[in-house]
Amino acid sequence: MRSEAEIVVVGAGIMGLAVAYNLAHSHGITDVVVVDRGYLCGGASGRNGGGVRAQFSSEGNIRLMQESIRICRDFAREMKINVWFRQGGYLFLVRSEAGRRTLEKSVAVQNECGLGTRMLTPAEARAIVPELSTEGVVAASYNPDDGVVFPWPFVWGYAERAQKLGVDIATFTNVLGFRTTGARIDAVVTDRGEIRTHKVVNAAGAWSPEVARLLGVELPNRPHRHEICSTEPLKPWLGPLVADLSNGLYFSQSMRGEIVGGISNEDVPEGLDMESSHKFLGLYARALVAACPVLGSVKVLRQWAGCYDLTPDQNPIVGGVDEVEHFYQASGFMGHGFMIAPVMGKLIAQHIAEGTPLPLFERWNLRRFKEGRLLSEAMIIG
Repeated sequence: MRSEAEIVVVGAGIMGLAVAYNLAHSHGITDVVVVDRGYLCGGASGRNGGGVRAQFSSEGNIRLMQESIRICRDFAREMKINVWFRQGGYLFLVRSEAGRRTLEKSVAVQNECGLGTRMLTPAEARAIVPELSTEGVVAASYNPDDGVVFPWPFVWGYAERAQKLGVDIATFTNVLGFRTTGARIDAVVTDRGEIRTHKVVNAAGAWSPEVARLLGVELPNRPHRHEICSTEPLKPWLGPLVADLSNGLYFSQSMRGEIVGGISNEDVPEGLDMESSHKFLGLYARALVAACPVLGSVKVLRQWAGCYDLTPDQNPIVGGVDEVEHFYQASGFMGHGFMIAPVMGKLIAQHIAEGTPLPLFERWNLRRFKEGRLLSEAMIIG
């Protein structure tokens, strides 16, 4: 591990690696060290369902995800690694009139942004997934361009390419603190020694508040355990990822045939907990079988958990902070950090390398919480 670097990125998940790769690839900044307390794919980047969608309620998120999906589509060819990208679409379900009205507003914004999203009746939703039970479903929306990827190769692809460009990736390296002079960072202190630097990117996901606190910066993020499970492989039959906005249920079929999914669960231990529970399995199984009865006899083979990185207004924290010079945030992406990381990595790298003032970063700046400028996003699942 280098003892000095132009930029240190804390967190070797997909967000941190996408930033490092774009710094090197697009801006020629290869004097970068990425540190992580664990192994590649050990955090949320290796523990998610791999969904990639542009169906959001805000124009900003929609536009970002249009670009992110384009990057996902080209990723395997450009990075020379198979990410199993499959564009089967996302099918959203709602079960109340209020939900239908909210969904209609979201679809209208998506259409204005050029998405081919359509509102569907329950019968039309069942035409897309004949095995789906539409009992209680009031309406649905469908965008055929949304998709699913296998998360691990995405992380490996960014890591391998970044290293080939000269980026140093130091796994199993704990950040213990920082040396500072006033508001300036002088070094990152790790359990493997110091890295002298004046620029740090905090991309540690659910661990980001811990990292920021070492510099006296308080982030309002909180970790929230989210569990997922995977079944035995089945013959291909499920086209889209199905998501129920009433209870947070979602499930899709991977290219290997497994049904992969999860569900919202507020009753989980507080803090950074990545254990699995029987309660989740029962909650998910009941909702899944109610939505798709044909899956009642399918065997679950694997169950795991990761931590969402939640903010009070369900929008991320990105860019510099007022308290510390060149301390860039890339956290608070809820359960959608994986899907938005390809485009955010490009933008954060551009912002750092060129000093480009981006309106999006001002919108998502940490100070909005002090100023009471909270944002919103209606299409959150899981």
